[in-house]
Amino acid sequence: MAEPLDLWETRLPSKVRDRALRFPKLKLYETNHHLRGGGWDPYERLTDMALDGISAEVLYPTLGKQAWLIEDPELEEACIRVYNDWLIEFCSVNPARFWGLCMVSLFDIDGAVKELERCKKEGMRGVSIPMSPNPEFPYSSNHYERFWAAATALEMPLNLHINSGPGWKGHGSDRAGMLPEGVHKFDTLKAVGDAVASGVFERHPDLKMIVAECGVGWIPFFAQEFDAYVGVGKRSELSRPPSDYVWRNVYGAFISDPVGGFLLSKYGQDNFMWSNDYPHPACIWPGASGVIERDLGHMSPAVRHKVIAGTAARVFNGGVLPPPADPVPEEYQPIDDLWLQWHEPIVAGMS
Repeated sequence: MAEPLDLWETRLPSKVRDRALRFPKLKLYETNHHLRGGGWDPYERLTDMALDGISAEVLYPTLGKQAWLIEDPELEEACIRVYNDWLIEFCSVNPARFWGLCMVSLFDIDGAVKELERCKKEGMRGVSIPMSPNPEFPYSSNHYERFWAAATALEMPLNLHINSGPGWKGHGSDRAGMLPEGVHKFDTLKAVGDAVASGVFERHPDLKMIVAECGVGWIPFFAQEFDAYVGVGKRSELSRPPSDYVWRNVYGAFISDPVGGFLLSKYGQDNFMWSNDYPHPACIWPGASGVIERDLGHMSPAVRHKVIAGTAARVFNGGVLPPPADPVPEEYQPIDDLWLQWHEPIVAGMS
């Protein structure tokens, strides 16, 4: 999403409105995530989806992720509820095409479960949780056990997006070799590794975890190494090899990943999901078909179908595909020079 810039200033309860999330450096139609009205306007979103042949989208927070950095449980919960209420309204315009993910605050697990239940009733398709939780409560902690159970019972898959959560250090100045300290693959490895190794998916075999915008080419090697260094009866009390839980319970969403596409001939045909990342600067909108052909053109139609649509429908929509994409509309927001300036490296590679 590209949430309205004044969302929290206008919707928070009056007693905390003076501490609302604010984004004074961002401007609608002028800065990175907010170049297209479809980021915050559901009707503009439907138009832009039709322009690129997209039939449905799973919707992740962008500015809303800042709520996890507040370090004030009451304010965090209030900001998250504002986001959820707004997203519920957005998705109600066309629930068949907008598959929204609610957010939760994980300080108070009872409160998190109640918010999860509320959002499920309102039609949300899953829940966003931080990629990098509070360091005092990693995903191996018993702190989350009742939440895992509730998410499983409600069939609300867990969604972890890069660069999110109180444990994320951001783009720091400290470096290890050529890698900045906030490299998101490290955060992803830790989040998935903590959940798998601590038995989250052994205790909750139907729970699903999706790691978004992380690429997928690393996952087969990660699963292999997990078995080599942990395995069964080595450093773990798991009843099965760690890779079994990775391939049964963990899913990866990628934008443009030639390595992942190459490995799909053997790994991840039921776990890897294509995404376009609209309306962010890294997105491949418009022109998704060119990247799909480059990364997945060598696959059979059946495998391509799963990666492009089938697996997402299984994870987020009970296996039911959305309606076919709408026809290209006659009127739409032009793709102007500013959009091409932000996206030129991607668009230039489209065919």
